[in-house]
Amino acid sequence: MPEITTPYATGTPCWVDLMAKDQQAALDFYRDLFGWQGEVGAAEFGGYAVCTLHGKPVAGIGPAMAPDGEPEPPTVWTTYLASTDAEATQDTIVSAGGTLLAPVMDVGTLGRMLIAADPQGAVFGVWQPGEFHGAGLANEPGTLIWNELNTSDLPAATGFYGQSFGIEIQPMAGAEGDYWSLNVGGRGVGGAARLGDDRPGTPPHWLTYFAVDDVDSTVDALVKRNGTVLAPPFDMMAGRMSVVADPQGAVFAILAPKSMA
Repeated sequence: MPEITTPYATGTPCWVDLMAKDQQAALDFYRDLFGWQGEVGAAEFGGYAVCTLHGKPVAGIGPAMAPDGEPEPPTVWTTYLASTDAEATQDTIVSAGGTLLAPVMDVGTLGRMLIAADPQGAVFGVWQPGEFHGAGLANEPGTLIWNELNTSDLPAATGFYGQSFGIEIQPMAGAEGDYWSLNVGGRGVGGAARLGDDRPGTPPHWLTYFAVDDVDSTVDALVKRNGTVLAPPFDMMAGRMSVVADPQGAVFAILAPKSMA
């Protein structure tokens, strides 16, 4: 079982969460789809639920809350990048041309976080661990397996994430077409793709991938639970995948890697 018991290196995707209009419905949907266990959390943390699999934290689901006078935020999965100093990372994000959406805040004794957008508009979070370092289980069915930056300007993204987190964006060996690897300390921790004419109108974003045993059967189960298929199952370099949305519109990908086939 691929457990993670130590803090993630700076720049590594370490957590994902979803802010849903109907939190309980989201908890029920992902429980049925992935086997997650989770319940509405303490009021002091806004009801935020830490979902677990095999007793290990794998993702968060909270209620969508709009600041006074502001529109309700979209229902999306957010990727969090690790940092040892959220305050310093916040300063670097701003100086590198990013936009702060939620400045650094303490999350009890668990850690510190912020939400920002890169210069192209892709939204991401930053997590500085305290008692909680992020996903405790990954790369197995029902857990996070990949995080992918989809950007309209790859050179600009390379500069921004390099300056802010020390992430290197380099061509991925053996990849089909234009695909890049996000490297931290010489190790691939995610991917990057350029938004082109094949996806008109798609804004820059981070896409969350969850591992599954069987993509086709998972898609069937998702459709039965009122999810939507955006890209039907297809084979690619790493395995078989599909891009889908939950009943509230949150987009994510599912991947059965060749190592699990």
